[in-house]
Amino acid sequence: MTRTGGKNGALVLFSGGQDSATCLAWALDRYDTVETLGFDYGQRHRVELECREGFRSAVAHAFPDWGKRLGDDHMVDLSVLGAISDTAMTREIQIETAASGLPNTFVPGRNLMFMTIAAAIAYRRGLKVLVGGMCETDFSGYPDCRDDTIKALQVALNLGMDSRFVLETPLMWLDKADTWRLAQQLGGDELVELVRVETHTCYVGERSELHPWGFGCGECPACRLRRRGYDAFLAGEQVSEPV
Repeated sequence: MTRTGGKNGALVLFSGGQDSATCLAWALDRYDTVETLGFDYGQRHRVELECREGFRSAVAHAFPDWGKRLGDDHMVDLSVLGAISDTAMTREIQIETAASGLPNTFVPGRNLMFMTIAAAIAYRRGLKVLVGGMCETDFSGYPDCRDDTIKALQVALNLGMDSRFVLETPLMWLDKADTWRLAQQLGGDELVELVRVETHTCYVGERSELHPWGFGCGECPACRLRRRGYDAFLAGEQVSEPV
């Protein structure tokens, strides 16, 4: 990897899901150069990774100014994370609440590893802003999605790399209805439609049926949250229920 040399550049953690796609649009609206980073950790809903290039291409075509800012895409094999995880995100097991009180979709250390690797790549690429879709409003109690966790991680990364990274989480205090609204504010109905059709959120990886809110099984926690958020967005309401 070589340095891009851009002072006003960002690296977006882009999974192919609704949240990270909205974060990508948010970054494209603000920074001169935006690169993307995805992780293959053996996730059960690996189909989301197949949506990444389709969404990138669709956004670049629909919004030419953003297309000029859209830089390289990076994919990192983190299969070791899946190998050491026994969760409903990495195993064909029923989604339920674990003995710890957290849903068994929680993958310990995932966001910590994601941000650390992102910082290492950004360091080499000359990018100072890392953008992630972590959210404390609509989440399942994942401790690595909390604002305090991200702030502490920013301090640790800057100390450990002697740098001045800024970790941006534009969805941190938004519910799912607000996330749909943010997409509309950034790119109008055209972007909302791209997010609806080109992204994937369903935990079980179901992508055979297109619902009004997007593809998915319609029953897993991620689908229910996305559906409630979309319905509230259309109705102009707030939704702040956890998964």
